[in-house]
Amino acid sequence: MVRPVRAIIIAALVLLVAFASAWSSLALWYRLPLPEVGRHASAILFGLFGAWVIVALLGRRRFRAVLAFAAAFVLVLVWWSTIEPPANGAWAPDVARQVTGEFDGELLTLTNVRDFQWRSTTDFTERWTTRSYDLNKLKSVDMFMSYWSGPNIAHVIMSFGFDDGRYLAWSIEVRRLSGGSFSPLADLFKSSPLVILAADERDVIGLRSNFRGEDVQIYRLRASPGAARLLLREYVSDANTLAATPAFYNSLTTNCTTTIVKMMRVAGDAVPTDWRLIVNGYLPEYAYDRGALDTSVPLSQLRSAAHIAARAQDDGVSPNFSRAIRVGVPSPQGAL
Repeated sequence: MVRPVRAIIIAALVLLVAFASAWSSLALWYRLPLPEVGRHASAILFGLFGAWVIVALLGRRRFRAVLAFAAAFVLVLVWWSTIEPPANGAWAPDVARQVTGEFDGELLTLTNVRDFQWRSTTDFTERWTTRSYDLNKLKSVDMFMSYWSGPNIAHVIMSFGFDDGRYLAWSIEVRRLSGGSFSPLADLFKSSPLVILAADERDVIGLRSNFRGEDVQIYRLRASPGAARLLLREYVSDANTLAATPAFYNSLTTNCTTTIVKMMRVAGDAVPTDWRLIVNGYLPEYAYDRGALDTSVPLSQLRSAAHIAARAQDDGVSPNFSRAIRVGVPSPQGAL
């Protein structure tokens, strides 16, 4: 009995050391405050140290090896805990400002609503506006899925519709530095802050459908006006909190998909654990199964009508953009 138990313990330690070593090496690779050569050398050395510990676990020096690795890993964790997201930086223009909002009863006033005029992905006119919305006129919530890397992964944007024909879209994004790019792996390691954007649909949706060439789909949610107002208030609260206390974007835990929990609250439903909350390209199926979409029609019909590319291109990001991209899209009762 002793040998099998020992083998299980050693196997578990090997897995733990391998995981901790890989994580620490990547953390050093991306975030150690040294020139690139120093960061990469430190990461490689820690990886080699982890490999030596794994080999030592199979010999007689396993106890000393584990103690040495534990001490080194604790030091990495202590250093990691000191890394704080920057409040200021040379941000890319489209993520340069964080929206904030104030309520006066049911009247919401938002500062720094993005309304860029895009002519290409690199040619645009910047415009940040202050806008007011009467929550008593809030009628609908829509979910946009923007597929940028095949059918499995998408960027999720929620948009609120008012009875005056205006739509207000919310997008949770990486706050990139000017000239920087999005890296799902790097952003697991405190590489970029988080930013919450409120924007005109012609801007944040039109950019993706008309200029980036992403497969943008729209799904109209089953939501009461009261639930929609509650959801919008949550977005404003999160935005104000982020403006006061910056946070890091994380590709797994703090990203656009975390809004799905709030989306399901709109439907008055719980949010059970599901693989589609991670592989978020399948969120429409998840939402349909949970009754958050119009289940009076087949999901295949919703999917077919959801693609906005042709309608968006025909419209050309005009003032009628929001209405044009919704033509033919099945809507739950009460949606605009």
